[in-house]
Amino acid sequence: MARINAEDIQAVKERASVEDVVREHVTLRGGGVGTLKGLCPFHDEKTPSFTVRPAVGYYHCFGCGEGGDVLDFVQKIDHLTFAESVERLADRLGMTLRYEDTGQGGRDAGPQAPAGQRTRLMEAHRVAEEFYHQALLESPEGRAARIFLHDKGFTGEHAGQFMVGYAPQGGQVLTDHLRSKKFTDEELVLSGLSAKGSRGLYDRFRGRVMWPIRSIAGDTVGFGARRLYDDDRIAAKYLNTSETPIYKKTGVLYGLDLAKKAISTERRAVVVEGYTDVMAAHLSGVGTAVATCGTAFGTDHISILRRILRDEAGRAPARVIFTFDGDAAGQKAAMKAFEQDQRWAAQSFVAVAEGGQDPNDLWIKEGEEAVRALVDSAQPMFEFAVRTTLAPYDLSLAQERVQAVRAVAPILAGIKDSSDRPEYVRDVAGWMGVDPQSLTVEVNRVMQAPAQGLRPRQPQDQGERAHSGELRHTGQGAEPQQLPVPDLTDPVQLAERSLLQVALQYPLAIYADDMDALAAEQLRAPMHRAVWHAVRAAGGVWAADTMSATAWNRAVLAQTPPPVQPLVHELAVAPLPVRLDPVEGTPPQAYVDSLFQRVRLAVLEHQITQTLGEVQRAPEGSPDSRRLGERLMALQREHAALKDRTI
Repeated sequence: MARINAEDIQAVKERASVEDVVREHVTLRGGGVGTLKGLCPFHDEKTPSFTVRPAVGYYHCFGCGEGGDVLDFVQKIDHLTFAESVERLADRLGMTLRYEDTGQGGRDAGPQAPAGQRTRLMEAHRVAEEFYHQALLESPEGRAARIFLHDKGFTGEHAGQFMVGYAPQGGQVLTDHLRSKKFTDEELVLSGLSAKGSRGLYDRFRGRVMWPIRSIAGDTVGFGARRLYDDDRIAAKYLNTSETPIYKKTGVLYGLDLAKKAISTERRAVVVEGYTDVMAAHLSGVGTAVATCGTAFGTDHISILRRILRDEAGRAPARVIFTFDGDAAGQKAAMKAFEQDQRWAAQSFVAVAEGGQDPNDLWIKEGEEAVRALVDSAQPMFEFAVRTTLAPYDLSLAQERVQAVRAVAPILAGIKDSSDRPEYVRDVAGWMGVDPQSLTVEVNRVMQAPAQGLRPRQPQDQGERAHSGELRHTGQGAEPQQLPVPDLTDPVQLAERSLLQVALQYPLAIYADDMDALAAEQLRAPMHRAVWHAVRAAGGVWAADTMSATAWNRAVLAQTPPPVQPLVHELAVAPLPVRLDPVEGTPPQAYVDSLFQRVRLAVLEHQITQTLGEVQRAPEGSPDSRRLGERLMALQREHAALKDRTI
C-alpha cells in the first residue's frame, strides 16, 4: 500500500487557503480583528457562530464544535477520506503528489499522475456528460432513449435533473467532439471514454442510455450505459466505465453526490439496485437513495457510507435500508448483504415489495407514495435473514425443525450486541415452534467453535482509517483517556483558556520567563494542561518567532493528543475578551500579565493549602515541621508579592 508523502501533505496545507475553500460553501463577513464569521455549514443556525482565522489556517464553529484546518474542512464538507481531501486540494493547486510504499500491497508507490491530469480527465467527463445529454434531448437518434425513459416513467425534466444522456451509434462521434475541445488521444483512452482499435480511436459507448457516475464531491468520473438495440454487438445489458485513474467501481455509489447531505442529516441510507431505482426514489422524496455501479455491495461501499452516517460505537445507531427484488437473485443479494452486517454499527433493514417490484416499478405503476411506503415497511435485516433461511424447511416436521435450528443458529450467534441475543432467540424459537432452550444450546455450540469463523466481529471504529495517507501523530505516545471539558464558570480555568488563546494567536506577547515559570501540571483543567504541554513541546512561545502563524499552530497541534486537538482549533480562532492594541494588533501586555498572575495565584494558593496540611500533620518541633514551616512562609510571601503586583 502507498501513502502520501508527509512533506507533500504539509505543502498542500500551506498552499491551500482555508478562507478560499470555506467561501465556496459559506458566506463570510468580518467578525473582528483577523477573523471571519458566517453560518455554519454543518448544522442549522440563525446566528453566525462559524469562525475562520485565515492567518492561522483554522476554522471553528462555536455552535456545534466542528473545527480544524483546510483539510479537515474538505473532509467534512465533502465526506472524503483524509487522503482523498489531500488529493482533491492538490488537484486544485496543480500539485504533483508523491506516494511512499508501505510494503503492505495496494496502490503502487511513485508519483501521482502528472499535475492537472485528474482535472483534465474529469473535465473530459464533464464535456462528455453534456454531449450525451444534448444527444438525448435533441438528436433524432436519441428518440429510442427518450422512449425508454418514458416507459420507465421519466420525463425530459427528470432526465435533466440527473443529466441522463444518450451515446450515438456512430463509431467516433464523441471522440471527434472531445478532440475538437483539445483533448489528446492519450487523455481519451486514459479516461475510458474512447478505446484504441486497428483503425484508431473509437467511442467506448455506442447506442446506449447513459447515466453519469459522479464522485462524492460531484465530479463526473464515469458512466453507466444501458443497452437499447438488439443488434448491439456487446450483449451485456449494462456496461460501465472501466477502472481509470479517477474511477474505481467499488469506490463510488451512484447518486451519492445528491444524497450525501440527506444521509448525513437523517443518518439513514437507502441502497437500491439500479440507476432508475435511484431516480425513482429521489423523485419520490427518498433523498437518501444510492446504488452500486456494476458491482456487488461490498466493504468499500460500507466504508464510504459509514463515514457519512457517522456510524460508530457509542452513538445512536444509524439506519441502512436495502431494497431488493423479490426473486431468487434478490434474496441471494440480501443474504450477501447480511454477511457484511457485522461491519456496521448501524441497524440494517431490508425492504421487499409484496409483488416483488423494485422502486422504479412502483414509481411507474403506483406513484411516489408507493416508493416511500416500500422504504418505510423495511424489516430488520436479521429478521429477513432468519425467515429466508427458514423458508426451505417444513417446520411441521420434527426432523426438519432440527435441521432448521442448526441453520439459524449461526445467524443468532453473530448478533452484534450479546445482550440482545436472548430476546432474539426467544423470538426465533416462537417463529419455529421450538423450545428456546434447545435453540440456545445450539447457538452456544456455534459460538464455542471459533474454527468455523462464526464468532461475531465488532464493528469497525472510526479510528480504523480507510487510507494510510492520513499522517496524524500526538508526539506523546498512546492517546490519553477522554478528558473532562474545562469548567469555564471557574474564573481560574477561564483565565487558563485565555492564556492559551494568547499562546496560540499571539505567542510573542508572552515572555519566555513567564512560560518557564508555569509548568503544564500546574494548570487546573486537564485539557488545558495537555495544550500547554504541547506549546512547550513545540519549542515554547519563543520558537514561534521563526514561524508563520499557521506553522506555529500546526507545530502545537502535532504535539497535541487527538482528543484535545479540537480544543486547539477552537482556541486558535476564538476572539479574546479584550480590545487589541490599535497599532500593534496584539493584546495589551497588562492583560497578558494579568492572566499569568491569576493562574499563578491559583497555583500558589493550592500549594499553600497542601503545605499547611502537611505542617499540621508533621510532629511538632521535628525537622520536617521546621522545613515545612519555612516552605509555607516562602509560599505566603510569594503569594503576597504577586497579589500586590496584581493590584
